[in-house]
This record gives sequence, C-alpha cells and structure tokens, in this order.
Amino acid sequence: MITTTAATKRDPKLANNWKSKPVEELSDAEIIAMPESEYMNDTQLAYFRLKLVKLKQDMHANAGETAENLREDTVVVPDPADRATIEEEHALELRTRDRERKLLKKIEQSIASIDAGEYGYCDETGEPIGVPRLLARPTATLSLEAQQRRELKQKMFGD
Repeated sequence: MITTTAATKRDPKLANNWKSKPVEELSDAEIIAMPESEYMNDTQLAYFRLKLVKLKQDMHANAGETAENLREDTVVVPDPADRATIEEEHALELRTRDRERKLLKKIEQSIASIDAGEYGYCDETGEPIGVPRLLARPTATLSLEAQQRRELKQKMFGD
C-alpha cells in the first residue's frame, strides 16, 4: 500500500480528472488523487515523462546561461576583494552546474526506465516507489524504505 502524508492527501474530487483531461493539463494533486489500482498507467508515465523532459530542458537552458555569464564576467577587476568575490561566484555556479550534469544523467536513466516499463518501481525490492515520492523526486529509483536503509548503511559503514 502506498502511504500518503498530510501534504500529499488524496482529494477524492480529483480522482477521475485524469480520464477527461490531457496529460499536459494535469496537476500534481490530480496525479496523487488517482486510484492506487492505476499506479504507473499510461497517463502517469506520460505525466512523469513530461516532467522529466521539462526538467532536462530547464537544465540545458541554465547551462547556456552559465556559459554566457562566465564569458561576460571575464573583465579584469583591479580590486582583489572584488576579484575574489567574482571568482567565488563563478566557482559556486560551476559546482551547481556539475551537480546538474550528474542529475541530467539520472534524468536520462529515468526516461529510459519509462521506455522500458520499469519506472516507478524500486530497484532493490520491486515495490512501487509511490506517486508522492516521484513527484518530489522524479529520478528516484528506490522506495523510501530502501533509500533509508541505504543511507543508514552508508552512515554506519561509510560506503
């Protein structure tokens, strides 16, 4: 059974909206309200594919802006404090883009798992990950319990 928290309560009034609306017009609340028997049906898979593709497009746009910002900020600044501030901002932006690059790989893997019909199920247990978790983290590959076990092991054994 998929558990929901107060923040992700199912609204029974929205439960059947997915049958009459196009995927592009569905909201997170409508996806959560879908019956558990419809878990990872074609509508949900299409919804998550759209969410992942949009996330990917946003990251590509951010990467282009980063390159443009770095090119613009190459002016020689005589004040060492100002120069250090600019360099620190560049380093922070590059670290952010590096994290996004890693996330991009996970997005590609998630899209591939949608194509393979494996999206939404835990890699370790095979159980449903759950719609609320996937809405919060569309690239999730582990159920909440499996993720907690993995993090506990990492904390205990430093893997």
